[in-house]
This record gives sequence, C-alpha cells and structure tokens, in this order.
Amino acid sequence: MVELDPKRLLILRQIAEAGSVAAASRALGHTPSAVSQQLSRLEREVGVPLVDRAGGRAELTATGRLLAGYGERIGQALQDAARDLRALGGIATGPVAIGVPPPAITFFATSVVHLLAGSHPDLTPRLVESGREEGLRALRLGELDVLVIEDDKQEPTPLPAGVEASVMFEDAYRLVVPADWPTPTDAGQLSARPWISAPAGSPRQLAFQRLAAQHDIVPSLEHQARYRFAVYTMLAARLGAAILPANAAALIAPGAGTVTTLPVPGAYLVRLLRRTGPWGPAPAVRAAAEALQNALLMAGERLAAQGLTDGEPRVNAHLVDPSEQTSPEQPGPPATMP
Repeated sequence: MVELDPKRLLILRQIAEAGSVAAASRALGHTPSAVSQQLSRLEREVGVPLVDRAGGRAELTATGRLLAGYGERIGQALQDAARDLRALGGIATGPVAIGVPPPAITFFATSVVHLLAGSHPDLTPRLVESGREEGLRALRLGELDVLVIEDDKQEPTPLPAGVEASVMFEDAYRLVVPADWPTPTDAGQLSARPWISAPAGSPRQLAFQRLAAQHDIVPSLEHQARYRFAVYTMLAARLGAAILPANAAALIAPGAGTVTTLPVPGAYLVRLLRRTGPWGPAPAVRAAAEALQNALLMAGERLAAQGLTDGEPRVNAHLVDPSEQTSPEQPGPPATMP
C-alpha cells in the first residue's frame, strides 16, 4: 500500500503552478535542493516519474498531474480549515450588512461604522436604511446580517427561521396631545377627536388599539405618520393626539405638544435581530450587534447629559426577548434607554 506524504503533494502542486523546481522553491521559501529531494522521495513512494526533466521546463507527467490535483485539494482544505479556525477564534472579518430604521440612523446607528473601524479593522460594515417588513425579508434572504426593528412587547414580531433576537431597550408609551388642547384627565375624553395614527401592525398603532379598546375611543379622523419625526411635525401643527415611546416624547420641542401622565397599556421595544447558524451567529454578526448596543448606550448618555431623556438611561441585563419567554410574563423592573 502506497503511503503518500501530504506535504510532498503540496510541493508537487507548487511545482505544477510555478513551472520549475527553482521557481517553486522561491515560492515555498525553500532551497532548490530541498524541493528536489522531496520530489525524489515522492517519486520513490509512487514508483514512477512525476516530472519530465528532459526539457528546460519541469513538466508534470500524467501521474504527476493526477497527484498535483490532490495537492490542490489539500491546499484548499487547509485554507478552509484556517478560515473556520479564525471564525471559531472570534476574528471578525469581511462584510456585514446592518439594517436600521430611520430613527436609529438619526440617533445612534452611524456611530457603529466608526466603532467597528476601531475594534474590528478587518470588518466592512454596511448600513442599510430599512423598515421592519422589508428588513425582515432581506434578513430571510441573507441580504442583511443584522436588523434593528421597533416592536411591541405585547404583540412582538415573529422571528424568521435562522434568526435570533435580543432586546436593545424597553420603554413605556406616552399619550401626547397638541399644546393648545386641554390636558385630559382620562383618555376617554379624546374620543371623537383627531388622532395621529401609525401604519397597521406598528408598535404605536398596536398601543393605540389597546388604549382605544380600554377607553372606547373612536377618533373623528386618523392622520397617519410612519416615523416619529412626522409625529412631531403633526403635533406642532395641532393635527391630533398621538402615542409615542416615552423617550421619543421627551424630545418633543417646547410648545409643540403636552406629554400627559395617563397610562398607556403595553411596552415599546427596540429589538436586535441576528442571522445565526448551528454554532450561533458568525463573529462578524456578533461584532456588529455589540457595536450597535454600544452605540445606542453612547447616544443615550449624550441625550441624558443634555436633559433630553425621560429619566436616566441605563442598561438592564435582565431584559428578556419575547422569543425567549417560556412562561407567563412576570412584572420586573422598568428598563429604559432612549
């Protein structure tokens, strides 16, 4: 039985690629005599010539070409093993696509590119402005690796297969009315009044539906604003009442609206969705997710320092994603970050 040394097959492959023993030795960093010795030993193992030395160029025989092909496969397998080993070692390299909604781009997401440049220079992050529905589709198709979504704790978005999620922060909802409206003492007083609504299935719309069912609220008219910046403008124009996350409500310009203390059922979430596999998310995905969380914390600290948040932002390690809930939800400490 012939026992082949894989190192010699790699040398034979290099001779085939370089065209001569001398060129192969330079590429391998060995002396020509060392390469010639390894080639001779391989020929003795096989029992037939592998290189035709008759001409000025080292040309492989048919058997030599056969074995050089196996050498090529061994070389590729070693490269694949090194790549997988780097992945297991947590080295984040290559491209990573990050989908974020417009509010996240404004408040914190652009910092991710700079954070990753410092912590993972071999990573190439790409930011993609993305709403929830198109983002989920892109995540399923592999066009995005990480996705930030605004969500509702009581009616969370189901996760696609091969995706895991965590809560970046959790917030209460606030009921806001235009500045020139009387401040209501009961949410039911806002029935038969205009409202600034949101697209169906969005967190703000789900919160409004719960509030409306609880207080028999029937709007006289529903304007619709997809993002909070449009809500701010409509509130300033006195178009109607609205529901916003607490920290978004805290950013309303003075005189543009009144943030009430009336309770709104439910809680607002920002969730971080990651593509994953049998061994968890890839290092690039983990690095991007960590950078997003850090960028959000930094943004929250900046807003708190300016007095623009509803309470002091803090990270709560006990936040549990709805996908991890296995038993009826138990009340826990409030956890907010802007």
